[in-house]
Amino acid sequence: MPGEPLAVHPLTFVRQSRGWGKAEFARLMQTHGKSLGIALATNRTIVWKWEQGQEPDADAQRVLADLLRVPYEQMWAGGWPRWLPVWEVTGLTAPWTEAGTVEALADLVGSGRMDRRGFLTITGAALTGLAASWVEAPSAFASALNGDRVTDMMVSTIEQRIGTLRTLDDQLGGARLLEQARGDLALVTGLLRAGRYSDKIRLRLYALAARISHLTGWMAYDAGLRSAGQRYYVGALRSARTAGDDAFGAFILAEMGVHVSEAGRTAERVDLVSTAIDHAPPTLSPYTQSFLYLHKAEALSRDGDHQRAGTALNRAASLWERHTVEENPDWLDWFGEAQLKSTEGKVLLRSGQVERATSSLEISVERAAPRDKAVRSSRLAEARLAGGDLDGALDAANYGAALLENEVSSVRAMDRLKEFSARLEPHKSVPSVSEFRERLQALPVTA
Repeated sequence: MPGEPLAVHPLTFVRQSRGWGKAEFARLMQTHGKSLGIALATNRTIVWKWEQGQEPDADAQRVLADLLRVPYEQMWAGGWPRWLPVWEVTGLTAPWTEAGTVEALADLVGSGRMDRRGFLTITGAALTGLAASWVEAPSAFASALNGDRVTDMMVSTIEQRIGTLRTLDDQLGGARLLEQARGDLALVTGLLRAGRYSDKIRLRLYALAARISHLTGWMAYDAGLRSAGQRYYVGALRSARTAGDDAFGAFILAEMGVHVSEAGRTAERVDLVSTAIDHAPPTLSPYTQSFLYLHKAEALSRDGDHQRAGTALNRAASLWERHTVEENPDWLDWFGEAQLKSTEGKVLLRSGQVERATSSLEISVERAAPRDKAVRSSRLAEARLAGGDLDGALDAANYGAALLENEVSSVRAMDRLKEFSARLEPHKSVPSVSEFRERLQALPVTA
């Protein structure tokens, strides 16, 4: 439902997925505890505290595990709240067939609004397995569905809508557009499930599902909803495979790496982008290859391998110089020199080359779309601060804050400005630093 709040804790997700309110859940816990011979004083306030981060005591966890039919051994081994049954993602378990893709998309339409815990759901072996499954998955076969015929004009109209939504996302940020993207994904999924179409239309619909699922995931990520964003990316990966678009699939794998590396799982990102490069179609254009190697440079840099990161960065730049405009895929039309310079700046900054990093980041911010300007301004501020230019750093940070005040809605940009603000602690007595921090504090929470 549009007005339903996002679930940001596993217990919240458990409750909402079963239709339990806080008070009802508290009563269920008391009743079930009594049947096990365990007296609980659970009430609505206690449930609220659990969902705010307080860990239930051992008796309450035992009652909850029995209520949810989770084996005690699994509960003790997993630890709170990891043992709660919220980590199953249909996109990981459904077969890599056309029916499995539709099932995964339908699950997204039904529950993608819930952001499980606000953190990453898919990591470790599950993430590695997903990449391996994408490599090995067979191409889908057409299957007729009973329903209305889907026409070329209908598909073209949705394609245009998605193109417009992508453009608006660059200008405004994902938070303001997320519901529209979800609506478009529901529309495409409905056509796939109930429509009647030719093989040609079928492939276009799956390609559309891949594009809109990726865009929805990107918007969720930009709005700070990492787990939901990952799930949409899984839907995009499956849909691209079903459409036979392995170039887009490689792109999705590389993009998924951003989520895990920002959660500190840098080696997993290196593995993901390496899988994408190694199994991408041999006909991949230099333009797309440049994008993938740029991701590899960023992944290696975050993982501390600065030498190999530099090699990958040079490879990306070399491929970029060979590209032609005609070969640009529609899903990479945003990729250009601004993105190259952004990654170059980050890689150089991590390796200690502050002056070169600052120069690259300045170009990146100057040539970026408004939302990306807001996100990258904090990195430029960080580079200038590392070079001893406090005034220049604050100029960049205030530029980003101004965009969030007047033009852009991006939780990601807001979070990065907050990270930069923390770096200003040694300068907290400087009036201009205090002014910036007050300005940041006054920004809307949904920025």
